[in-house]
Amino acid sequence: MRGLIDETLTGGVYAVLDRRLAASSTAPLAVALSGGGDSLALALLAADWAKVRGRRLLILTVDHRLNPQSADWTKTCAAHAARLGADFQALAWNGDKPARGLPAAARAARHRLLAGAARKAGARVILMAHTASDIAEAAAMRVAGSTTPSPREWTPSPVWPEGRSVFLLRPMLHLARGEIRAWLAAHGETWIEDPANADLRFARARARAAGADLALPEPANQPPAADVEVDAAGVVSLPRTALTPRALAVACLCAAGAERPPRAERLARIIALTATGAPFIATLAGARIEASTDRLSIMREPGELVRRPPAPLILAAGEAGVWDGRFEIAADRPARIVPLAGLAARLPPLDAAALREAPAKARAALPAEAEPPRLRIASGAGLTVRCLVEERLLAALGAVDREPAA
Repeated sequence: MRGLIDETLTGGVYAVLDRRLAASSTAPLAVALSGGGDSLALALLAADWAKVRGRRLLILTVDHRLNPQSADWTKTCAAHAARLGADFQALAWNGDKPARGLPAAARAARHRLLAGAARKAGARVILMAHTASDIAEAAAMRVAGSTTPSPREWTPSPVWPEGRSVFLLRPMLHLARGEIRAWLAAHGETWIEDPANADLRFARARARAAGADLALPEPANQPPAADVEVDAAGVVSLPRTALTPRALAVACLCAAGAERPPRAERLARIIALTATGAPFIATLAGARIEASTDRLSIMREPGELVRRPPAPLILAAGEAGVWDGRFEIAADRPARIVPLAGLAARLPPLDAAALREAPAKARAALPAEAEPPRLRIASGAGLTVRCLVEERLLAALGAVDREPAA
């Protein structure tokens, strides 16, 4: 029996890792380890896989500061990393915790910490230990009224901009939690049991206690159509034909540099408008949608820019940062980046000419240097500018389906 269990776990997990990870990459491979059974099994399997393929392993542990034992759990994870020969980093969710929505807030904080640590280390992929049991529990939670999505095998990090260029890989979605624990027990491993997993105040614990039926992993995202376009100003152009609600929602979030998905009823209304074939103008999730008879142009909503203006990005020489969730800017000299609104009339002639290439309603939300006023959608004069909209959009729509080789 032990041999059969070993073959089922190692063969299936290794196959996913081989399919999704770049054979030529020299970047470290990050693993999220809580010390629970699922993540411990993943760390063990990832360590074996990485050793054979010459990849460096980085184990990341998040202390949510929600349990008196959490510091000891972190020490246990550090010990696991040491015996596996992996690098280790302990992360902590500090500060006040919300009285309501604690699981969602903890999940968001965990993803921000993991993504930030992975990017700093040069890792492009974080391995997560979700299983077929998690898929079943998410489905049961939705039946009970939750909006919890099912985990997918390969997705971009859900946090922005911390998660830019970082992907999540879940190679154990074909395995049930009981199978994993049987494998660990057969190898003499012990693991942490977080009492929060049995706290019936939380929807996931209730779904777990009810014994949610197992389900197959959801199919992977389909790549976007070839005629999706993004210009230098971060304006997205999509065909109206066969536009799905998810594609529209993602396009709006990317064009607006936002993170919070639109409300379902607002999204449904705009999809219905799109189906009519008539031109229209609408707003959604911080984005402006201008629809012609055949395409949608989606850009940062100028009214939202006035209501919630982005903070200036202050850069010292050698620093880089993300402005308004849409542009990553690195500076060789001190710089202060602000919205172009109110500065366009003072632009030098070459910048003014470049500005005319952008849709009129997108111009106010473009990045500029305040003094002297300069449009900053292209690199030059001591600044390196990268528009993040296209990269984020293609990743979210499934066009990137494995680890980048570089």
